[in-house]
Amino acid sequence: MTKVIVGRIKEKEILNEALNSSRSELIAVYGRRRIGKTFLIREFYEKDIVFSVTGYSEGDRSVQLKNFMSKLNGLTTEFNQEEPADWIDGFALLKQYIISLRKTQRKKVIFIDEFPWMATNKSGFLAAFENFWNEFCSVRTDLVVVVCGSAASYMVHKIIKNRKGLSKRITKKINLKPFSLGEVKAFFENKNIPILESELVKIYMSLGGIPEYLEQVRKGESAVTTIDRLCFGPEAYLENEFDEVFESLFSSSSFHKKIIDVLASDRKKGLTRTELLKKCDLGTSGRFSRSLEELEISGFVLKYESYTGKSKETLYRIYDEYCLFHLQFLRPFKGNSWVQLYQRPEYVIWCGHAFETLCLKHSKQIKRALKIEGLASENYAWSNPQAQVDLVIDRADNWINLCEMKFCNDEFTIDASYLKKLETKKREFKTDKAGRKGIYVTMVSTHGIRPNQYSAAIVDHDLTLNCLFG
Repeated sequence: MTKVIVGRIKEKEILNEALNSSRSELIAVYGRRRIGKTFLIREFYEKDIVFSVTGYSEGDRSVQLKNFMSKLNGLTTEFNQEEPADWIDGFALLKQYIISLRKTQRKKVIFIDEFPWMATNKSGFLAAFENFWNEFCSVRTDLVVVVCGSAASYMVHKIIKNRKGLSKRITKKINLKPFSLGEVKAFFENKNIPILESELVKIYMSLGGIPEYLEQVRKGESAVTTIDRLCFGPEAYLENEFDEVFESLFSSSSFHKKIIDVLASDRKKGLTRTELLKKCDLGTSGRFSRSLEELEISGFVLKYESYTGKSKETLYRIYDEYCLFHLQFLRPFKGNSWVQLYQRPEYVIWCGHAFETLCLKHSKQIKRALKIEGLASENYAWSNPQAQVDLVIDRADNWINLCEMKFCNDEFTIDASYLKKLETKKREFKTDKAGRKGIYVTMVSTHGIRPNQYSAAIVDHDLTLNCLFG
């Protein structure tokens, strides 16, 4: 029985278009480990897959060839061999098998999962695959070939940006990202697990929108007990996930981990590339640049525009919730209980930063709540020595939303002191950046703003976490 594919609306549209086009399609799917790539392809194309193979994580060419041949032998009795001589022979056998299949109105899907693992060094796999696509698949009109991999940097550089046999051959690509909050809510509704939106946000800020992590959440548990069991309990499911993720995605992960460590230690407003390079103390090597790019591609780091006064700069910050949570709590407090840790002052500080990141990820939903999703706009951060705004929505209709994001367990109260702080932000931003544009002060908080004389004097829009679910 086909399982329900929650969310993934755009991705399903792409996969469906491939089935209904008038040509053969080559689709590249990439995204971090446990994001649901394999599930999406297998479930959506369940009735159309005619050949599927998954690479071995540590297998050499011989192991990969035997595995490939085993999958073919499981589908037909036409071949009687354990291992092809090389990948050219392997794909020649796959061609024979495809040709032997009867013609149907629907396309036939070939799925190669964990493609980078099969393309071992000097194996000839990539070149043989290029020839398979160019000489066989592309001249037909009835095939969909899906190549998938967790090593996002390999998928981008070797497949999507390939300058050799696959140059401009990819017809569609899917960068599968974590679930949004709305998708997470639908995910739990589909599993018949009722969770308050405020509790769901706490889980998301700790684990992110990674489907496999969310599969571990149990009915009847609070956010605190869920996080405690998954991260701090005996043989916790996510105890070693940080190291396992980085080792599985990157062939040499020491630079990647160092960059993440530095970004986690300086969460005020992000770091420029120069600042990051200096703090990492890794020299000016190309390896640093490549590692930083790979972290961006894989969704662990966000590269975004910021203004310091009137000067524009590019900043980097951690964009993966679990990584930040691991470095803030799992690593330094290993062996402790989350039931005690979440009551510490560090938790309050972390919540503020995590909620800001959550809002940045859901800026489209914020715009929808403001009824400006149809307007052209630019998002950026801004700061000067007197004030800082983490999310500025600069609109084409000559208005600007200064978004102030606050996480708290009750309504947020604006007092005289905080009113002065908001007035300073508005005034300083107006002087540095706004020019003739109008400014709206927009509060995005978990439970809204408690109405009083101070909130009435400064707040133009009062949005709650409900808007983030879109």
